[in-house]
Amino acid sequence: LTSGYGWRVHPLYHYRQFHGGLDIAAHYTWIRSARKGVVTYAGWMGSYGRAIIIKHDNGLKTLYAHLSRINVRVGQSVNGGQKIGVSGSTGMSTGPHLHFEVIRNGKPVDPRRYIKF
Repeated sequence: LTSGYGWRVHPLYHYRQFHGGLDIAAHYTWIRSARKGVVTYAGWMGSYGRAIIIKHDNGLKTLYAHLSRINVRVGQSVNGGQKIGVSGSTGMSTGPHLHFEVIRNGKPVDPRRYIKF
């Protein structure tokens, strides 16, 4: 884990900002869906670079960002653990990693409440 959820000093601009997810060091490795769901976004997402959003049956969404490659399309059903893309350093990034968010009611929540390391 290279950066946690919550307030931090931005690594490029050096100002204090809220970080809505976890940054996980991952050097161009396969990224897998956290659980089954349907892909609602797969493409370029500004500072997130190449990104995927998956809507899950429990009312949550997960976001996977800074990917070098996307292997799913919008509307596709995915299983938990399915390969969905490859980590990278696209968008506003200081090096290869995965930015992972859990979104509830349109707002990011601490992913550590839902996953174990």
